[in-house]
Amino acid sequence: MEIWVNPACSKCRVALADLDAAGVAYTVRRYLDDPPTVPELEGVLAALGLEPWDIARQKEAAEEGLTFPRDPEHRADWLAGLAAHPRAIQRPIITAADGTTVIGRDPGSVAKVIEHEPGRPA
Repeated sequence: MEIWVNPACSKCRVALADLDAAGVAYTVRRYLDDPPTVPELEGVLAALGLEPWDIARQKEAAEEGLTFPRDPEHRADWLAGLAAHPRAIQRPIITAADGTTVIGRDPGSVAKVIEHEPGRPA
């Protein structure tokens, strides 16, 4: 399991605590220090079933100049913009070993990804 976090984010800290409480193994990616590439974003979006603008934090996106129309014509602009300005990406994003991916901003989403982690304690 991998979790993309910003250590200053309270939702990230809660998600990490939930993963610890569940006893699952995970890798932390500080995505502000190690930004995702466009292909990595494509993979996460495919797993989430979302478009790039759906995972953008609106305030931060606007501050970074990511004000493109939300349409297929501008999808590549969004992807490049999020890769270049990772603080505009929603957090935390958690991916289980089986590919189940969630934006873990609530306990239900975190629980969903924990359920899909093989080898988790019973």
